[in-house]
Amino acid sequence: MTDYAIVRTGGKQYRVRPGDTLEVEKLDGNVGDSVTLGDVLLASLDGKVAVGTPTIPRFAVIAEIAGQGKGEKVTIFKYKAKTRYRRKRGHRQNTTTLLVKSVGAAPAAARLRTTRSRKKAEA
Repeated sequence: MTDYAIVRTGGKQYRVRPGDTLEVEKLDGNVGDSVTLGDVLLASLDGKVAVGTPTIPRFAVIAEIAGQGKGEKVTIFKYKAKTRYRRKRGHRQNTTTLLVKSVGAAPAAARLRTTRSRKKAEA
């Protein structure tokens, strides 16, 4: 069986396995930096499935930033009939390409960083 996890980042959910490449909303960091995704909603390790409520504690996905860029152009066109009202606008979302290194227990440093950020948010 292949180990996998479902993680949440940028308001979206992704199914990832070690070795996968995925494009997510912009994350801070440079190419080559390591990123810990701590919002793991579901995980399967060695055929055993763990479901979070809503997340799995002390579990993380470790990934490396493979690139920073922009997504496809989205065209926004507003039109109202009979009033000569037309507005055309474009948008390109900033994205980060991640290379998933591992799925499993979170390193102690990442767990500490996650708890600190939660305490700041509560205060």
